[in-house]
Amino acid sequence: MMITRENLEKKQIWIYGIALLFGGTLGLTNERVGTSLDWTISPLIALLMYVMFAQIPFLKLREALSNFRFMMALLLGNFIAVPIIVWILIMIFPQSPPILLGVCLVLLTPCIDYVIVFTQLGKGNEKLILASTPLLFVVQMIVLPFYLWLFIGEEMAGIVHIGPFLEAFLLLIVAPLLVAIITQLWAKKKVLGEKFLDLTTWFPVPFMALVLIVVVASQIGKVYHDFELIMRVIPIYVLFLLLTPFVSRFLAYVFKLDIGAGRALIFSTGTRNSLVVLPLALALPDSWATLAAAVIVTQTIVELIGELFYIKAIPLLMKDRTGSGVGM
Repeated sequence: MMITRENLEKKQIWIYGIALLFGGTLGLTNERVGTSLDWTISPLIALLMYVMFAQIPFLKLREALSNFRFMMALLLGNFIAVPIIVWILIMIFPQSPPILLGVCLVLLTPCIDYVIVFTQLGKGNEKLILASTPLLFVVQMIVLPFYLWLFIGEEMAGIVHIGPFLEAFLLLIVAPLLVAIITQLWAKKKVLGEKFLDLTTWFPVPFMALVLIVVVASQIGKVYHDFELIMRVIPIYVLFLLLTPFVSRFLAYVFKLDIGAGRALIFSTGTRNSLVVLPLALALPDSWATLAAAVIVTQTIVELIGELFYIKAIPLLMKDRTGSGVGM
């Protein structure tokens, strides 16, 4: 059977599922090999973001930025509705301070990287997500210490260091974005650039699979060693993934968002900053770093599995039955 770009896109769910299984098996059967892949996570995420950014027509971003209703719904969903959901879940499932810090770090920070990938795969408006990335980053930087103080305690907010977070944003978002823009400008002026840009359309699916393999293989050992403690946070993550789409769908209805924007909102509120906040957890004191990092990696695994369902479920949840507006 001839491999085509269309075939890759149609089979992507199975490809990602196999990637998760392969990464988990590799990390558990040969922990040293898995751990040695640690350093490749950030470069691979940066490459994944580049090939995704390269597909987005940046000339239309002004339209996305001017979508005031979407931006308001996005801020309300991520920084009011989501914290309320998180607070309720941690009240129902109380955790020890290091684990609670990891849970709050990952669930209170909306994703600013591969959410763009999943929004596109889930037939949402990825241009809106891309346009909102800087805004989401700035706001989460401002409110994260407040929420950590509110949910955990004043002494915990001072533990989080801003440097790793800012570095991740610059390397994983800004740099790939600039290179993608340069590539598109090159494609407009040169035939070779146009051919190269067309070539990048093949890469999102295999690169995403590679990122899944590396993240799971390199981090699964941490989860395994603290499995009994980590098991306690899984219900929080599963319920979070189940609840946020319905809250976001309601917000999409309230703000009268179109189908693409509504789906983008659901992906944004349901997808967290797990891979990007991992350096924050690793910057904690040693006694806290191991547990907090394991908690975040667990969320990554649960979320990636959940995203595979999101890709199929969100288009059905946000389905236009009326021919106009949001299908509520």
